[in-house]
Amino acid sequence: MIVVRALCALILATLVVVPHAGAQQTPPPPSAARHVAIMDGQTGILLYCDDCNTPVPPASMSKLMTVLLVAERLQAGTITMDTRFRVSERAWRHGAMSDGSHMFLELGSEVSVRDLLNGVIIVSANDACVVLAEGISGSEEAFATEMNQRAQVLGMPTARFRNATGLPDPDHLISTADLARLARHLMMTSPELYRVYAQREFTYNNRTQQNRNPLLGASDGADGVKTGHTNDSGYGLVGSAIRNGERRIIVFNGTRSMAERRSEALRIMSAAFNDYSARRLYRAGDPVGEAQVRLGSRGAVPLVAQTDIAVGGTRQLLAGLSAHIVYNGPVPSPIREGDVVARLVIEGTGYETQAFPLAASRNIGRANWFSRAFEGLRLTLFGAE
Repeated sequence: MIVVRALCALILATLVVVPHAGAQQTPPPPSAARHVAIMDGQTGILLYCDDCNTPVPPASMSKLMTVLLVAERLQAGTITMDTRFRVSERAWRHGAMSDGSHMFLELGSEVSVRDLLNGVIIVSANDACVVLAEGISGSEEAFATEMNQRAQVLGMPTARFRNATGLPDPDHLISTADLARLARHLMMTSPELYRVYAQREFTYNNRTQQNRNPLLGASDGADGVKTGHTNDSGYGLVGSAIRNGERRIIVFNGTRSMAERRSEALRIMSAAFNDYSARRLYRAGDPVGEAQVRLGSRGAVPLVAQTDIAVGGTRQLLAGLSAHIVYNGPVPSPIREGDVVARLVIEGTGYETQAFPLAASRNIGRANWFSRAFEGLRLTLFGAE
């Protein structure tokens, strides 16, 4: 096995980050919030995870999937913002006849998708969720089935949705890590619709209601995304902000009051920017290095990243990482472009070692007969190196 350490300096030059003035290098664990996830919005890397892969009741935070399904119908052209859906008795009872969040929809009225989405996104309207679910899938149960199918396709294995609202159900669960992935996907695929999450209030039927997201107007760059609360889940939040061109997504659950949710949201978002960092080292197809070739038409084959290569964690952790190319070689010829022949291994103290595949970026044929004969003679006389 050949290990090429020449990349260490290159990687470290990319990774070393000057800590934010006064920032703690290892932030204290959350004191009130539970199931905490901090994600880098650009790379999708989880920067911090405190029991973030355990399925928990998400309450209204699961409405992100409701909005995503509607957004995908809009993109497909099967509905438009001006499409109108009728308010059924079931939807109405989730509104005016309940003590949950709603937008005061009137029984039997027809409401535009635009107004319904505003109600779901800005004021977490349960009645609007049911109207959208019934209008798109025929019933809320059928819509929940589609929510689960979409979650599996998107790689969210902990998601089990039983309704469109997030109202209590023992089988309605998702991890905070998957909620972060869901929020990021919605941001990336529906940026225009995502901007609605930053609106501070919504008026419908002559009633104005406020957005409950405690980060809006209180945390620099905050532009979303969703609160949640039930007796079982406590007060939770999916929050996001952009600062200096970087996006962070935070998710937590289990705080005991709206005030505690607000203080934890501000604290965790501050730590997300001050104490954590992510770096994309290479994009798929970028040149990384080369590997020696045995009996090839060339002595070395250039290597490219087969996938995006990124790392994340505390700034102190990233400053101590190193990287090297590892492969069994010299690599025998012939080599075809796209063959995975090496790995980029990234490691460091306190960091879970990661290995990323590296592929040949060109074809390498076999050496001519004279070169092969000479190499055979050399091996006979001197053996392998």
